[in-house]
Amino acid sequence: MAPPTPPAPLTSPAALIALALAGLAALLPPPQWGAGQERAAAGVTIDTLPRLVYTAHRGGALESPENSMSGLTAAYRGGAASVLDVDVRMLRDGTLVAMHDSTLDRTTFSRGPVRELDARQWREVRLRGTRPAERPPTLAEVLDRFGGRVVLMLEAKDPRSLERLAAMVHGRGLTASVLVNSRHPEVARAAHALGLRAQLWRSARQLRTDDPSRWRTYVDVLDVDHRARDEDLRRAVRSGIARVWAHTVNTEQDRDRALRLGCDGIITDAPRRLTGAGGRARG
Repeated sequence: MAPPTPPAPLTSPAALIALALAGLAALLPPPQWGAGQERAAAGVTIDTLPRLVYTAHRGGALESPENSMSGLTAAYRGGAASVLDVDVRMLRDGTLVAMHDSTLDRTTFSRGPVRELDARQWREVRLRGTRPAERPPTLAEVLDRFGGRVVLMLEAKDPRSLERLAAMVHGRGLTASVLVNSRHPEVARAAHALGLRAQLWRSARQLRTDDPSRWRTYVDVLDVDHRARDEDLRRAVRSGIARVWAHTVNTEQDRDRALRLGCDGIITDAPRRLTGAGGRARG
């Protein structure tokens, strides 16, 4: 049987929104509906996060191999971060996987576009820097391992994956403990319309002309470039969006500036370094 044809690329914000709002009924049923509800109900949620939030960016990419299960586990068990950030891409058969880049070249021993693989081929991929060499996880594995135990920030690298991602989060009862991150306001709006908690990230250049108050009705977390001008960060903090977190902050000086300007979250590749956390183990 020939592999499924990849969905056509989206060409406009309207197309993105139309895709996200098309409905979840056409998707395959999500695995084990309700399997995560007890975990989420008894566990950590976005609304129970501390006043100051530290996020392990890509699982703490300066301290562990990024987007690896071992790295995410180390960040979780270490206790330095309240949120684990995971990048999400879609394979040609619709499988969602943890991977930042559009190609395998930088972080694995394989080469080529991520979207050209299927689930079987994905199981053959091995990550650089892991001992013994481990395969990168699927999103299902990440959700099943950490869902309801820690807040997860899932960056939807492929907007076309949004419906499938929503089905997986809803199916595990994890909407209260998962943020869906994107750099596109229209994707954040679509995520909100699908019943997800939306996060929107913006670069220093974008923040020069942004009016973040326009997004306050559907963005739960505004993710701002710490290199932005003071006045732009202050405008973000005053936008009416509940939480404003700075990325990607890896020095104490940059952390202190972001906090002084009113940000209430730090997204970092080095959570243990910035928090001074030792080996506080979580189950």
